[in-house]
Amino acid sequence: MIDILRSEWTKIRSVRSTVWTLAATVALMVGLSALLSASVKGTADGPVPAGQALAASLLGVMFAQLAIATLGVLVISSEYRTGGIRTSLMSVPRRMSLLTGKLLVFGATSLVVSALASAAAIGVGLAFTQPPDLAAGEVVRALIGSSLYLTACGLFGLGLGTLVRHTPGAIVAAIALMLVLPQVANQLPGQWGSVVAEYFTTNAGQLLVAGEGRGSLTPWSGFGVYVAWVAVATIAGAILMQRRDA
Repeated sequence: MIDILRSEWTKIRSVRSTVWTLAATVALMVGLSALLSASVKGTADGPVPAGQALAASLLGVMFAQLAIATLGVLVISSEYRTGGIRTSLMSVPRRMSLLTGKLLVFGATSLVVSALASAAAIGVGLAFTQPPDLAAGEVVRALIGSSLYLTACGLFGLGLGTLVRHTPGAIVAAIALMLVLPQVANQLPGQWGSVVAEYFTTNAGQLLVAGEGRGSLTPWSGFGVYVAWVAVATIAGAILMQRRDA
């Protein structure tokens, strides 16, 4: 398994799109944090509350999630596009071992980059807003929440890439499931609509970033629901990867 992990790490760090996509993730987080935090500070009548300051610092998550999900798609769909998956499967005939290696290496990479981007975004945002009543525990919670959430978004993209195999199709599916359909779900009428919206992909996952519950979900249970969505996409992709030709 060590050789598989080394191979996947070499693939990820040697592809130019990886560097650009991760840089875009960091830039979106930090740039939007600075822009929105400065706006919040400029329009505030007095000191900015700690909760509002942290929320403004992390609003870039909404866009960074798409960047890192796109990279997750490219980790596997690019191999199908170029035919490199055949070489990978010749080297590692056990397809589940290959997919596990991709998940572990990409997950670890995403977590490190997401943590650095989140820390930078929070630092920049708080430098602008300077809330007087901010507790260190809230900063740690926001950092952990945003890091885990972005990592899950990246793995969601990898799962969809495994499932669809076609880069544009998988990216469109990621945008729909993570950005478009959650907003549509919020508009559904009645009690059943509220339940669907509450448990729908990023609506549930973002509770960990916000640090606030919604309906019957706490931040951690909401993140658990989102992880379940990620697991379903990944397991479905793994099953088809076993059954389909490369």
